[in-house]
Amino acid sequence: MKFPMTRTLCVLCSTAALAAGLSACAPVVIGGGAVVGAMMATDRRTTGTQVEDEGIELRAANRIREALGDRVHVNVTSFNRQVLLTGEAQTAEDKQRVEQIALGVENVRSVVNELGVMPNSSLSQRTSDTFITGKVRASLVDAKDLMANAFTVVTERDVVYLMGRVTPREASRATDIARGVSGVRKVVRVFEVVSEDELARSNAALNARQPAPVAQDPAAASASPATPAAPAAPATSGVQATPLAPLPAPAATGVVTQPVR
Repeated sequence: MKFPMTRTLCVLCSTAALAAGLSACAPVVIGGGAVVGAMMATDRRTTGTQVEDEGIELRAANRIREALGDRVHVNVTSFNRQVLLTGEAQTAEDKQRVEQIALGVENVRSVVNELGVMPNSSLSQRTSDTFITGKVRASLVDAKDLMANAFTVVTERDVVYLMGRVTPREASRATDIARGVSGVRKVVRVFEVVSEDELARSNAALNARQPAPVAQDPAAASASPATPAAPAAPATSGVQATPLAPLPAPAATGVVTQPVR
């Protein structure tokens, strides 16, 4: 069968990019063991929120690794400061401990704990999950009525988790697409659902924040160069800068804090 170029490239790139996260020696994986992150340029989150989500994933993963080591296999995925935990924990106590660690990370506003209480998954299972994620992403790309980069896809033990800031129509459409992919056992939606009007306003606000190109004034260019300013005096020793306040959490309207299956 002949596949469209976008589908083939998406599957190949997804599998190659995620191979490093499959090792059975890695107890904690940042961004999910089988997840393809959205491209920053077309993400519906602000650039600041995307950077904050990456920081949340890194801090949570480091703290879980330090506290529990290889007793757990945890994938940490943050979207708009909502953290999804997937993977396995040996005991119910370890599962709860992982959740508390994630909740304690700065700027996390909620945690969806989907850890299974069971032995860690095998390398073959993680390879299968990675391939399923690639197929789901490719199917989202092929759907011309969806913006594929609005979705984050995580797969764990053949269960697909969908995250993103989407409208009800987009949520239903993406769910139907994921359910139609071979090998998918179940689809769990962890969406932030917004109305069409709210999404339009949000997109307009994001576009308005893009810096405008700077045009040089011809008159200024022909003028003689100004005298260089004297270097600024160094800051007074011993004066501490005021620490930056944490980024504010986004409005909770429409946020799904419990997974919809």
